[in-house]
Formats: sequence, C-alpha cells, structure tokens
Amino acid sequence: MKAVGVFGYGDPEVLEVVDIPLPEVGPGQIRVRVHAVSVNPSDVLLRRGFTDPMLAGRLTPPYRPGMDAAGVVDEIGRDTVTDLHVGDRVMAIVIPVDPSGGAYAEYLVLDARQVVRAPAGTTHAEAATLPMNGLTARRALDVLDLAPGDWIAVTGAAGALGGYTVQLAKADGLRVVADAAPADEELVRSLGADRVVGRGPGVAERIREVVPGGVEAVMDAAVLGPEALAAVRPGGQIALARSEGEPGTSPLGDTGKVAVRNVFVPDYRYAHGKLDSLRVLAEEGRITLRVAAEYPADQAADAHRRFEAGGVRGRLVLRF
Repeated sequence: MKAVGVFGYGDPEVLEVVDIPLPEVGPGQIRVRVHAVSVNPSDVLLRRGFTDPMLAGRLTPPYRPGMDAAGVVDEIGRDTVTDLHVGDRVMAIVIPVDPSGGAYAEYLVLDARQVVRAPAGTTHAEAATLPMNGLTARRALDVLDLAPGDWIAVTGAAGALGGYTVQLAKADGLRVVADAAPADEELVRSLGADRVVGRGPGVAERIREVVPGGVEAVMDAAVLGPEALAAVRPGGQIALARSEGEPGTSPLGDTGKVAVRNVFVPDYRYAHGKLDSLRVLAEEGRITLRVAAEYPADQAADAHRRFEAGGVRGRLVLRF
C-alpha cells in the first residue's frame, strides 16, 4: 500500500511516498481503507523529530504522521465488538506512536474503539477534520469541568481546535468570549461565541473588559501562554493543548492561583462514545466541519508548507 512518511527529520521535503506492506487485521480490530487525512500541528512536530523519543525503539521507519482519518471499513477482525460493517463510511482517531502508525497511509488497522461512523452527509475530507481536533476540544472541556453559565475564553477561535472548542462549549451551556482578527470576526461569531475581542497583544485586557475580574477558564488553542493566563480570574483554570517545552510554546511563569490543565488527546484514543457524540453533533449542525483545501497524498510536502505558512482556517486534507 501507499503511505507517506519520513526516514529522517527536517523540512517538508523529508516527507516521502513509500510502498509498505498491507497491515493484517487481528482480533478486536478494524481495517480502514483511508480516503482522507487532515494535517495538524502534531504532524509537523513528528516530521521535525520532536516525537522521536516516543517512536524510536517502538516502530521502524518510515515514521508516519497523521492523527485522524476518514474512509471505508475494509475488514473486521474476529471477536470484534462493533456495529460497523464492511463498506461503512467511518472516521477514526489515530495515534502515530501506537503500533498502527500514523494516518498517512492507504490502509490503517485500528482498535475498533477508535473507529466510528462518519457524520451522515459529509465528504471523506470533511469527516477527516473532526476526530483529533474534536476530541482535543472535548477533552479540554471535560478536564475543565465548568458549570453551565460559566465564562470560558478561547484563543485561536478561528482555527480548527479553537472553533470546535467554541461550538462544544456552547453545546455544554457555557458562555464564550473568543479572539479573532478583523477578517475572522464574522466566522467566530457564526461558530457561536457570545463575545468576540481582537486578537494580538493585549487580548487578556480585552477579555477582562468583557468579563470583569477574569474568566473561569481559558482554552489556549493559539498557544499564547502567559498572555492567555492573564485573562483568568484567581481560582480559575487554563487548558493547554500543547505542553510547556514543545516548539512554539512560551513558559507560563508564575501561575499564581490559576490551575494548569494539560490536555493530552491520546487519553481519549479509546473514548468511542465521545467520538461518536461528535458525529451526532455534526449531523445536527451544532459543530462545523471546515476543509481549507485538499491535496493529493503525494503533495504532502506542499500541504505542510502551506500549513506552516499560517493563516489556514479549517484544516488542510490529504487524499489517498
């Protein structure tokens, strides 16, 4: 089968199209014929070598990026508990350091709990934007455990993770203040944010103008670090989708009385019910699946270059 991976780390050019053996299906597993995968920040971290300590010794090169996929059920292993059938359209959460490898491949063999039906009426590309970012947003809100009516601030609200966080927060009954550039204000309002403030330096002060004393929590999807922290009231919380020390992050410094919640989406790799609930919300129109552009898989390097240039709204998707 065709896959896209890296033998050595570096710039987008290290991504190679390779032929690797078709994975065999074992008990409790499902093989998916992949048609679309999305490009995420985690894919860039793998390509650059940040995840090498977790990959080396567990898998063999080429290492494959990719944390979510959409396609069709190709085979179901014996003793597998599932309501899916061969030929069903599905989406899946994928963990590149697991034995499955990353999602950049024509076929994936996954634990059945990682695979759910794709939202009805969606394309493969649209479905591929949901699992990783949607589950990250869901995990963040679950960890924060806010009460209906509480205020949450979402940074990077126009992006994929930020957008899902806004919409899931509204589904949970929270009040949302979100940041946006002028060109993205209408988009962020359409996602359901109660109030929108300008992004950039001073965003914490603008959030506090909306919510005097500070919000109960921040989901820092834009990785602002200390700038986002300043918007939280004493006794509040900040959720970090990327841990301190990862490329692009800034040290929070003294967090005072604000609790830091690290959000690790692999904790939800087997959260079948959580992933399926995202499907339901998508079918109800309560969360929006946004595809920024599609690329053939053999143009993965071009997709990574576009992603790293910034300003992408929604997700870039590779087609297999």
